[in-house]
Amino acid sequence: MKAHDGIYIDGAWRPAAGQDVIDVVNPADEQVIGAVPAGTALDVDTAVRAARAALPGWAATPPAERAARLAALRDVLVARKDEIAETVTAELGSPLPFSQAVHAAVPIAVAGSYAELAASYVFEEKVGNSTVHQEPVGVVGAITPWNYPLHQVVAKVAPALAAGCTVVLKPAEDTPLVAQLFAEAVHEAGVPAGVFNLVTGLGPVAGQALAEHPGVDLVSFTGSTAVGRQIGAIAGAAIKKVALELGGKSANVILPSADLARAVNVGVANVMSNSGQTCSAWTRMLVHRDRYDEAVALAAAAADKYADRIGPLVNARQQQRVRGYIEQGVAEGARLVAGGPEAPRERGYWVSPTVFADVTPDMTIAQEEIFGPVLSILRYEDEEDALRIANGTVYGLAGAVWAAEEAEAVAFARRMETGQVDINGGRFNPLAPFGGYKQSGVGRELGAHGLAEYLQTKSLQF
Repeated sequence: MKAHDGIYIDGAWRPAAGQDVIDVVNPADEQVIGAVPAGTALDVDTAVRAARAALPGWAATPPAERAARLAALRDVLVARKDEIAETVTAELGSPLPFSQAVHAAVPIAVAGSYAELAASYVFEEKVGNSTVHQEPVGVVGAITPWNYPLHQVVAKVAPALAAGCTVVLKPAEDTPLVAQLFAEAVHEAGVPAGVFNLVTGLGPVAGQALAEHPGVDLVSFTGSTAVGRQIGAIAGAAIKKVALELGGKSANVILPSADLARAVNVGVANVMSNSGQTCSAWTRMLVHRDRYDEAVALAAAAADKYADRIGPLVNARQQQRVRGYIEQGVAEGARLVAGGPEAPRERGYWVSPTVFADVTPDMTIAQEEIFGPVLSILRYEDEEDALRIANGTVYGLAGAVWAAEEAEAVAFARRMETGQVDINGGRFNPLAPFGGYKQSGVGRELGAHGLAEYLQTKSLQF
């Protein structure tokens, strides 16, 4: 798609206040593929005013009509799914089959789920002599990351619209084109002017202005824990609702009874998917000492198969960061069994699929989020040791447990300090709540739990 040279406010594309633009670069070959406006605090203010003006009308719109608009939005996304996939491939570098299967298909499923939820959700209930109403929280400032650039947008905008909120979106500067395509889809779906607004721009400028704006009632942010901490502080000072979906260092726990080959192969696939740029990736594989060497050999062989299958990282900064972590792993004594810090191609932001063995829980690569195709394999002595290692980071976003008997895996998963656990390779469920314990965030996305984030409660006594 061709980039818009404006921002989408109050139902129309209009020039940004300033002249600055952000170049969009294809990370596979470093070619500039477009440019979008670098919105300023003035643009954010204009967008928030439009959202505030549209709020009373949208909040009063019957849920069935909001559901109809969301269904129309889903239908436009379906009609444009090939264009979505091609756009994400161009600006993120994700291989086209993955863009089709995940970057296009998952947001369509999520949009459809909120079309249904908007129609069926119980917005009022009787409790004794009271009626309890769930009302929209107001104007939402949504700040989204580049790693799943359309999914993260839909996971915020769809529930906000279902709840009756209006939205100002500031998408990641690396992947703004698919956000512009989404704005076109919202327009085509007949969502009233001002209900959804898009301001492209830099995080420290437009993102900060949105988080600080007194006209924003809730800030929903997905990204790094470091930036999440800043946004949480801004929101806390203003006594403003905040939803934060932050980093992860998820454990893939392979219990001794598990089908080792399957658990290792699915585990490696999980980490290499999206070039490792997934907050919930199972980047720590925990294996019993008696099966450790076998697991390491399986993982190294599996990782080698991904050398030609994964895309680049999103930009030069991320490539340098990930290569730095790989070098640090080697320096701290971990054993490289696949990949390494050398760039596999001359152009583009590529990193080889990398696997470390002999990783101990105190190593940097076992504690910090790398956000690249890097797997650390740790050994454990017994189940209590595995649990201690699994829970031994500041994060708690996702995880996996493998065992011969489902009940054994479930018993372990219930003791993990994390928001989502896949049992024996359980499939992604767009209706299940997604979000973290500890420093992985505040609040939940997806399904009814995701809708509840955008509501506030009023009780009337009779």
